[in-house]
Amino acid sequence: MGMWELVVVLIVGLIVLGPERLPIAIRTISRWMKTLKSVANSVKAEVNEELRIHELHENLKKAEQQNLKELSPELQDSVNELQKAAQSVTHSYKKDNQEETKVENSEKK
Repeated sequence: MGMWELVVVLIVGLIVLGPERLPIAIRTISRWMKTLKSVANSVKAEVNEELRIHELHENLKKAEQQNLKELSPELQDSVNELQKAAQSVTHSYKKDNQEETKVENSEKK
């Protein structure tokens, strides 16, 4: 929206709403715009993450078809990323189990 269009909208708003209600209306519209932007950004982030996950799955399928040998650098990077993710999940699971075991052992004493 250009500068003059914004001025026309403000003048019409001033005439329709009056000077008392115009600031409140502007604040309300501003809040709605911020909310819409945040929702749009979160949806965009989720879609991008889903696309990245889909790409990793496709690359993993290609790598499995090649029996994980002589992979292109792109496929090798995807496989390495998936392996790191799997290891981090395994490590956090092991840590949780070790902590639970320690708590159980200390309660038995």
